[in-house]
Amino acid sequence: MQSSMWKQGIEWLAAAAVDPRECKRVWDQGSGTALLQAGRFWDVLSVPDRLGLLALDLLWRDPARLPGPTLVDCAAHRIGFFLPPDPASGWVGAGVRHGGRGTWVAVPPPYRAAGLLEWLVPPDGSGALYAPGPLEQALREANGTLAVLAPAGAERTRGAAAALAERSDR
Repeated sequence: MQSSMWKQGIEWLAAAAVDPRECKRVWDQGSGTALLQAGRFWDVLSVPDRLGLLALDLLWRDPARLPGPTLVDCAAHRIGFFLPPDPASGWVGAGVRHGGRGTWVAVPPPYRAAGLLEWLVPPDGSGALYAPGPLEQALREANGTLAVLAPAGAERTRGAAAALAERSDR
């Protein structure tokens, strides 16, 4: 069963490549990382790692909702959530990046890490992705938690930066 799931995950992910066979060859014999185009089968919402890990933890609390593919970039300190393609999407937030059509994403194979990229939740081949509504809710809740946990000095620094920006607008 596990082997079948890995094979389905590989096929599902490689289908987003310009040349799926070449993609699988790169995973097996090359650098281990393939560039795949977002916007056709999935989009990627990339967030800072602390926010993403906390949101993922919140999403895992609902046993009825299995998490979708989730990628971590340890070098950039970012978490990528795979969600349905939506060209009209308007994700907004500090450090939030939405990768849709025209965006290329470096992706390791579902069965192992490649450099500093690895799957927290690898694709299982079913096509399951994060629903935007619950993901947004988890990110909002995680952001609120991080705001409460932020050191007092960080809040003052942010306030000072906002005051400077406000002065420069005058």
